[in-house]
Amino acid sequence: MEKRIDFTSGKIVKPLLLFAGPVLLALFLQAMYGAVDLLIVGKFASSADVSAVSTGSQIMMTITNLISSLCMGMTIILGQKIGEKKASEGGKIIGSGLLMFMSIGIILTIILPILAPQLAGIMHAPEEAFELTTTYIRICGAGAIVIIAYNLIGGIFRGIGDSNTPLVTVMIACICNILGDLMLVAGFNMGTAGAAIATVGAQFISVIISGILISKKELPFETNLNMVKWNSSIIKKILFIGTPIALQELLVGISFLVILAIVNAIGLTESAGVGVAEKVCAFIMLVPSAFMQSMSAFVAQNRGAGKMDRAMKGFKSAVGISFLFGVFMFFLAFFHGDILAKIFSNDQEVILAGADYLKAYAIDCLLTSFLFCFIGFFNGIGNTTFVMMQGIIGAFAIRVPVSFLMSKWEPVSLFHIGLATPCSTIVQIILCFICLYHVRKKWNNQSNGNNNLKEAV
Repeated sequence: MEKRIDFTSGKIVKPLLLFAGPVLLALFLQAMYGAVDLLIVGKFASSADVSAVSTGSQIMMTITNLISSLCMGMTIILGQKIGEKKASEGGKIIGSGLLMFMSIGIILTIILPILAPQLAGIMHAPEEAFELTTTYIRICGAGAIVIIAYNLIGGIFRGIGDSNTPLVTVMIACICNILGDLMLVAGFNMGTAGAAIATVGAQFISVIISGILISKKELPFETNLNMVKWNSSIIKKILFIGTPIALQELLVGISFLVILAIVNAIGLTESAGVGVAEKVCAFIMLVPSAFMQSMSAFVAQNRGAGKMDRAMKGFKSAVGISFLFGVFMFFLAFFHGDILAKIFSNDQEVILAGADYLKAYAIDCLLTSFLFCFIGFFNGIGNTTFVMMQGIIGAFAIRVPVSFLMSKWEPVSLFHIGLATPCSTIVQIILCFICLYHVRKKWNNQSNGNNNLKEAV
């Protein structure tokens, strides 16, 4: 049988790290997957191509994160069933979820290519890069069903405590994407279109190969075609947990798109600079992102087992480890952002613009070690409505207004605009501490009530 991690007994830090390790590596490869497009385009194409891939990939990333977050509903339900020792119900959950997500994929595959020019216009894509941005969105949008299948595989296996299978899936996609970019962008000079084709093609190949490998795995529950049914009860549960996470992710993604649109309106160099910085950010935020996903699985299992004290200990350990990495990333991004930006561009002006924006993200590195672990914790206990609310407040009450005001501060500085992100994170952390206080108070009251009931009996 495949080795899966049981978080409900034994040591806390070791199994958490064993699970987080493959998640971290998978996220690294996923970041590489997205970065390779910009890296190769930056070296072998124009600044207009860099801007187009930057804007187009940000839109597709928002959609991908939306689906991935919605899939978290299934991940959490599977984790809770494992904790409750009811893993046999997993096949029905996956069967219903598969139908739901494939339906969403078909819809997106139809509408995204149609709406590509409108999306590029909303993003204020620079005139020189408008058509290229539209092309990128059309090609990637046509492969939306493949993108969903790719993310679905990872969500299912993280839910059952297996973080190695998603790692293999991402590894295959990353290798194929690198080869595809080198052939189409560097070899055939296809620029933006080549990068988009390589992205979708790599995920398609990954899904096919991963499907073959998964068919040979022994799962903790039975799976067959008869379980692929539209079970309204299961789908409602997936949506009940996943929708708040997805809505929060969507709105947060929109807030970053708004910031990118503000920057795009400033000029092509600034647009390309922020695009470069966003790709660097995907790497410097890897550790807190890994612990966010790991915390969801860890806490979901312990909630199912009724071991909330253990869940809290895991949360504190994750914050501590994540913060140590955050300090290192702060110094790297704040003082050496130009070196990091240079990886993705040869244009000195773009490099300086990217480094300026990265200084703000460096500050956020210190803060996300708390926020991301909080989000993983609250997702794990099923309190996804709060996760949604704090994300919306941070995005639209803080991040968007601050970035807009900073864009009017003369002389315009990408560092000042970027400060909107750590400002938002601070407010979100405060909200998380308040929520945690009330959640723990509720647990204590329930525990005291159960003890009193036992004494009365």
